[in-house]
Amino acid sequence: MRSYAAQPVGLADLRSLVEELVAEVAPGEGLSPLLRVLIGYGAAVSVTTLDMAAARRLAEEALDLGATPGQLQEVLTLVSGLGVHTLMEGSRGLAAVIEERGAAVPDLDEDRRELRARLLGTASYWDVFEQHVPGFLDVLLRLSPEAFEGFVAYGAIPARTRQLASVEKEVISFAMDAMPSHRYLPGLRLHLDNAIRLGIGRAALLEALDVAAATPAPPGVG
Repeated sequence: MRSYAAQPVGLADLRSLVEELVAEVAPGEGLSPLLRVLIGYGAAVSVTTLDMAAARRLAEEALDLGATPGQLQEVLTLVSGLGVHTLMEGSRGLAAVIEERGAAVPDLDEDRRELRARLLGTASYWDVFEQHVPGFLDVLLRLSPEAFEGFVAYGAIPARTRQLASVEKEVISFAMDAMPSHRYLPGLRLHLDNAIRLGIGRAALLEALDVAAATPAPPGVG
């Protein structure tokens, strides 16, 4: 089992990291007006914000700009995936605690290996994912095959519904992981790399970062 320790991340650290990672990326064009609004909508409805008044205003604005209800629903499904970061960090942290206490995390038995092969196959995406969140897939599979199956199934929904372009989904996900109320660098790096690979430019990425940075503090839900 790999050693595991999460590190705190300040807002200035996050900004500096992104600027360093995109320094060599071609400038490209900025965000389209619609994508900018969709990022704001995602930030408003995220579990770390839940500003439903802002979400309503941004949904109306997105529809006025030509968004479809299906696209807005896909943003909801995509952004709700922020909850899996509980699994990513919690599972790796729990495995470390278990082993530090002299116990053992269950082995990857035949049933677990078969489940992994069936759900993940040989898709290169999971190799890239492993680079950014090392050890998580095996730990989750060992701790809870049921949670592993649910994680893969739910995460695949936006890829099946295809209401937004892949690069748009990666930029939205990148921005969600950059919100002041979230600051999740493993996901940020993963989605940033994917967005760059899909052709996004530096200007759009920095603009998405600005939209994320403007996310207000959660107002609470009554």
